[in-house]
Amino acid sequence: MKLQDNGGQLHEEEEEEEEEQLCLEAGSSESLVVCDVDEDLVKKLKEFRFRKETNNAAIVMKIDKDKQLVILEEEHEVTPPTFIVYSYKYQHDDGRVSYPLCFIFSSPVGCRPEQQMMYAGSKNKLVHTVQLSKVFEIRNTEDLTEEWLREKLGFFG
Repeated sequence: MKLQDNGGQLHEEEEEEEEEQLCLEAGSSESLVVCDVDEDLVKKLKEFRFRKETNNAAIVMKIDKDKQLVILEEEHEVTPPTFIVYSYKYQHDDGRVSYPLCFIFSSPVGCRPEQQMMYAGSKNKLVHTVQLSKVFEIRNTEDLTEEWLREKLGFFG
């Protein structure tokens, strides 16, 4: 906490302290890292990437605010904002089948700004750590449909 002397009186500079607590810096969220990724989650995601099953499956993640870590969502209830890694059975127009691993960041309108900043600031670290290339963001969870995902994946051919 910094104190400022104004004519013999000391005043706390609360705004600077809040910014330091949230690890906020000037610049884009591309370079900002707010939360690290839990090592157990990294292992689980690597296993998930190379799984043998051919069905659609997902891993849902959240941020543990106290530990400042992206962790596995232990509850099956999805509460916004959310990170999702989704393995999707994609049937191409030419008949080929692939299983892209998609990263979906759900950050609905109306989330608390502090939550949005923590998730946005941690997204790139998670994507880079797990080496995901199909990264999507959605603001309205009602739009998260198979049609929406197929449209997004169509860009990758």
